[in-house]
Amino acid sequence: MEGQPQGLPNPAEMENGTAPREEEPASEAQETTVTEGAAKIAFPSSNEVFYNPVQEFNRDLTCAVITEFARVQLAAKGIQIKVPGEKDVQKVVVDLSEQEEEKAELKEGANLAPGDQPRTAAVGEICEEGLRVLEGLAASGLRSIRFAREVPGLHSVVANDASARAVDLMCRNVQLNGVAHLVHPRQADARMLMYQHQKASERFDVIDLDPYGSPAPFLDAAVQAVSEGGLLCVTCTDMAVLAGNSGETCYSKYGAMALKSRACHEMALRIVLHSLDLRANCYQRFVVPLLSVSADFYVRVFVRVFMGQAKVKASASKQALVFQCVGCGTFHLQRLGKASGASGGRVKFSAACGPPVAPECEHCGQRHQLGGPLWAEPLHDLDFVGRVLEAVSTNPGRFHTSERIRGVLSVITEELPDVPLYYTLDQLSRTIRCSTPSLLQLRSALLHAGFRVSLSHACKNAVKTDAPSSALWDIMRCWGKECPVRRERLSETSPAFRILGVEPRLQADFTIREDANPSSRQRGLKRFQANPEANWGPRPRARPGGKAAGKAMERSRLHQNKRKEPAEDPVQRAARLKTFPCKRFKEGTCQRGDQCCYAHSSPAPEDRPETPYQNPPGPGVASGPGVD
Repeated sequence: MEGQPQGLPNPAEMENGTAPREEEPASEAQETTVTEGAAKIAFPSSNEVFYNPVQEFNRDLTCAVITEFARVQLAAKGIQIKVPGEKDVQKVVVDLSEQEEEKAELKEGANLAPGDQPRTAAVGEICEEGLRVLEGLAASGLRSIRFAREVPGLHSVVANDASARAVDLMCRNVQLNGVAHLVHPRQADARMLMYQHQKASERFDVIDLDPYGSPAPFLDAAVQAVSEGGLLCVTCTDMAVLAGNSGETCYSKYGAMALKSRACHEMALRIVLHSLDLRANCYQRFVVPLLSVSADFYVRVFVRVFMGQAKVKASASKQALVFQCVGCGTFHLQRLGKASGASGGRVKFSAACGPPVAPECEHCGQRHQLGGPLWAEPLHDLDFVGRVLEAVSTNPGRFHTSERIRGVLSVITEELPDVPLYYTLDQLSRTIRCSTPSLLQLRSALLHAGFRVSLSHACKNAVKTDAPSSALWDIMRCWGKECPVRRERLSETSPAFRILGVEPRLQADFTIREDANPSSRQRGLKRFQANPEANWGPRPRARPGGKAAGKAMERSRLHQNKRKEPAEDPVQRAARLKTFPCKRFKEGTCQRGDQCCYAHSSPAPEDRPETPYQNPPGPGVASGPGVD
């Protein structure tokens, strides 16, 4: 991910109110060269321009998604795209001979009009009817250059940044990679640039927003600057806010209250989609999610934006509030709107009725928290995800993280699309204070009971099911009988005591079923990546001055907690307190005798400790540690 560097060229192009600063270009000795994908990038070794190598998976996935989007968009115009390595791989997979392949090509050509030749778009070439791409916060230009060198069917790529230092680096990197005919660096406020492209003929087909932190300031401009049916790619790295640590901050940025929940990563995706749809609705537009991914320390969503007043009316019925029990974690969703059929085939929209819960939780008697609104419709277009998965699987050498992309997309295709949020194994077992069942045992019990169940790419231990919460807790009660819980140690007001105090109506069967083990797990795919490197995680924000700022941060880290005064030795503290007279002893009320920490005899004037005050306190003001 490349974030928004600091240091702006002039007041007219200020970003977020930051005052403009002059940036000194770094020498060649202070730069590092990085090769990623088909791009070779030079960026400062100091922290002037943001670069995080851990985000290679993000960039690889984005190239794969835009490639398939270009394939779909250009196919409607009669243009085929050529992806490097794809044709050779297909020969091996399909095992076609050269003669059979020629016959297939002739058969395809027979459908063309006489004199017409099939139009193709290759990587690195300008396609006149191709996609116009904007990377709003380009930093070193790595992502834009990778688009130009790896994604076919592009008309142009605008690599924008507000930092003069970043734009200078982009220009050099563009020349270094030989893509000056496709990539056009630009220095501007990303919001102003997108607002200037609101006219339908000037909109971008693809907009990529990958800021440092929250993309909230850019979303309003982005939903207006993307073309009809265009692709909007957004990354959010402010996961602490989206995961419920600061619900009020989440509301101010995304218009929704986040809750602390085991399903916080999927809830974060749904909050971002709600925010995008809400902003698009202001301009009679709506979003359709293609792919929504929670990975590492960020979330990434790919949505298409369409125009349609009638479809916008249905947006309220796509959002929902969440009622979550603070005791057992059971959640219920309440739609904001309701769409129902009317006479003549019309659809009638109205307010939904609720709430779906009583004042107290039916399982443990605790109160509910209210979160949302959030997106309650499917997170992905499974047909499109299947296209991306097939393209990556048949051409694994295209990306360095192809193995992980295959694993994540495979889990996504296995998810239940119509079931929002999920429970986790450790959450369920911790609530009733019992040992944790295996994933296959719980999945098998749900399948035996006639319910659907799946994993979630957002969490290893996720249990996504259409079973009602009462059936899920019945299964856990049955498990609690097989692995007895010491109920005498439970408080009568605890959720575990109340849940286990009810006899289960459903008799669970924990016999392992073959279909309980998902295909991605059986094949051993790399579904959930471990920490890829030391000091893994978000990197510090880019700062003007680069190396000086980096030294200041290192100095701050070394001096952390070292400027505090050391703890006073108990013996020294006792000796110091004995130098102060006990006021209660003077009044004749101190009963502690020799055990008193203060002196019971007034010291001589010359033995009194020096007071730290320059002037004696005024009348009626007590001072000194001897005051009780």
